[in-house]
Amino acid sequence: MCANRTTTTGPLFERPSSPIGYVAIIMALVTGVLHLIASTNAIEMSVILAVLFILNGLGFIGGTILYVTRYWKRWLFLVAALYAVVTILALFPVQGWGVEAFYMDGSLNPIAVVTKAAEAILAVCALSLYAAAGE
Repeated sequence: MCANRTTTTGPLFERPSSPIGYVAIIMALVTGVLHLIASTNAIEMSVILAVLFILNGLGFIGGTILYVTRYWKRWLFLVAALYAVVTILALFPVQGWGVEAFYMDGSLNPIAVVTKAAEAILAVCALSLYAAAGE
């Protein structure tokens, strides 16, 4: 996407100009939707945890919507990368500090694996897009 968008002219929505932008969109939507789905299980552990899952999911989806508008700015790629990394790290205080963070009831938790992989890919994409949009 263009790094120097104007907020007053042109179409409201724009397509990414790079395939990496499309990958970033897919990864953000995957992790956003999976966090919303996971909130239904998280509510059994804690209402606060479920609310955090919902807010995180909505944050990824909202960021994706912002990304395809003319209001997106280059520095927001850094915010997106940081948001993804913080979300990856947020798993560990809740689930454990090692590989066990990716297990639930003795079995590999596919939602945890897929969301963290998507967030890692999103962070790399966002940094790549930031570099490519250099001024």
